[in-house]
Amino acid sequence: MSVYLIIILLIVVLDFLWTQYLTYRNRKRMSPTIPAQLAGIYNEEEYVRQQAYQKESSLFSLYTGIFSFIVLLGVLSFGIFGWLDEYLRQYISNEIVLTLVFFGIIYLINDIITLPFGYYATFVIEERFGFNKSTKVTFWLDQIKGLFITFILGGVILALIVWLYNTLGEYAWLYAWAAVTVVSLFMTLFYSNLIVPLFNKQTPLEQGELRDAIEAFANKAGFAINNIYVMDASKRSSKANAYFTGFGAKKRIVLFDTLINDLDTQEIVAVLAHEIGHYKKKHTLQGMFTSVCYTGIILFLLSLFLGNRDIAIALGGEEASFHLGMIAFSVLFTPVSLIIGIFSSILSRRNEYQADAYAAGFGLSEALVSGLKKMHVKSLSNLNPDPLYVFFYYSHPTLLQRVQALENLKS
Repeated sequence: MSVYLIIILLIVVLDFLWTQYLTYRNRKRMSPTIPAQLAGIYNEEEYVRQQAYQKESSLFSLYTGIFSFIVLLGVLSFGIFGWLDEYLRQYISNEIVLTLVFFGIIYLINDIITLPFGYYATFVIEERFGFNKSTKVTFWLDQIKGLFITFILGGVILALIVWLYNTLGEYAWLYAWAAVTVVSLFMTLFYSNLIVPLFNKQTPLEQGELRDAIEAFANKAGFAINNIYVMDASKRSSKANAYFTGFGAKKRIVLFDTLINDLDTQEIVAVLAHEIGHYKKKHTLQGMFTSVCYTGIILFLLSLFLGNRDIAIALGGEEASFHLGMIAFSVLFTPVSLIIGIFSSILSRRNEYQADAYAAGFGLSEALVSGLKKMHVKSLSNLNPDPLYVFFYYSHPTLLQRVQALENLKS
């Protein structure tokens, strides 16, 4: 074994053990007795159902995690990535085509292997607890559409990046960074117009009490918005949500139809006030700037690995290549990604508190709390997670933390 392979295997094992340790801590928090801090949020029957859902979901995640871990460990140990590279080189000489076919095969195999798990999660677990509204036809169409988008959009971006690295030399990562940034900005502006319609219908919110209330709040907040849409999320799940996307004239508020069904008018306005708060507090721009910087760091570090023949040999190959360098980098970058993820989560949770405070500033604190409680209970969310698990993985504060922060604002 080469030193690189030992390090790669060690990172994979430690990452798996650490992830499972945190998940185990979270599972240990489960109890058939309602904790005092959840009294009044869950009744006894709902709480029993919530604990059963969380336990089953957690165990299913454990089993899928173990399966994926064993497969990855085997692929790395037996040099399958390198073998695939050498096999394809017998028939493909163009580096761009080689990389596209290499990742295309890996993506397809991974999709085929994990598809039964996704099917089980949707039609057994989510079905058993009343969340799944998707038909088998919709499920399979989603798989085909997702595959199509990945191959077309992902293939074009990947081909461009490979071409840049292979032709522009030392500073290729700068051009790749610029290209990815342009694509990201384009997707931010047009995602709801181009991608979402492939999966869901979005119809303008009809005139009436809810639209009047939203527009009245938007005017009060100095937030010009004409694009308010309702998405038919109920054809897949009963879980409720809403999101805000775009900039300038492309700003768009999208409400899940499940949200409209589950919350009253004032609660929906409060949830949207929270989303508008993100925009007003510049969190959207902050997130985009952070993402651009993060992408630049990744592409620069990636450039250091692509010409390394020792890494290719560690994965079972014989010569340096973009795709083998990228595979190795994705693993070796894991510890750095974990550290960056911690700071990203801390920043994200702070932004959530600020957006809540923005909504509370318009007298919507009680409506926001009420709406959040309904959404969490309806989706059987874990309201009593392990603090260490929250620290590493939660991009949002827990419901109890948000409620307490809003109570503190009132006092």
